[in-house]
Amino acid sequence: MPSLLRSDSDIANSITCIISDVDGVLTDGRIIYDGKGVESKQFHVRDGLGIKLWMQSGYEFCILTSRQSTIVEKRSAELGIKHVAQGHAEKGATAQSMMDSLGCSAEQVCYIGDDLPDIPVMNNVGLAVAPADAANDARDAAHWILKSGGGEGAVRELVERLLRAKKQWEACVPS
Repeated sequence: MPSLLRSDSDIANSITCIISDVDGVLTDGRIIYDGKGVESKQFHVRDGLGIKLWMQSGYEFCILTSRQSTIVEKRSAELGIKHVAQGHAEKGATAQSMMDSLGCSAEQVCYIGDDLPDIPVMNNVGLAVAPADAANDARDAAHWILKSGGGEGAVRELVERLLRAKKQWEACVPS
């Protein structure tokens, strides 16, 4: 998808909801199992603060992932994310259900994803975003490609860019 020929402010003004993938976006995409088969993931603390700042600014943040993980449940609860859909390989219909339940139009939604299962959602939202290290096809579907990789602060970069464009970032910075 070609870059939008609108300013960040024009794009950001309509965005009221971010829907995010997990593996490859909020994490670096690695799934680690210990000797007992217990899964672990690593999240970036700045992504967590970015999510909190987005929600404190009055906007919705949702998680949509094709995998099922108690770690995602724990991290979502920690951050106060109320809208979490796990185990949905066909993300398009689930994203639409999330938008419907929140009363959001596609133009009000930003989706950040990194791989092939994310493309149907990316193709049907107002702003499609990919981390720097996303798969080529996901990068091609994105309006914005971030400088940060998945699990390296990509969501924080996205939130900061959106809030700066909305002229709301300064209110998030302590004086």
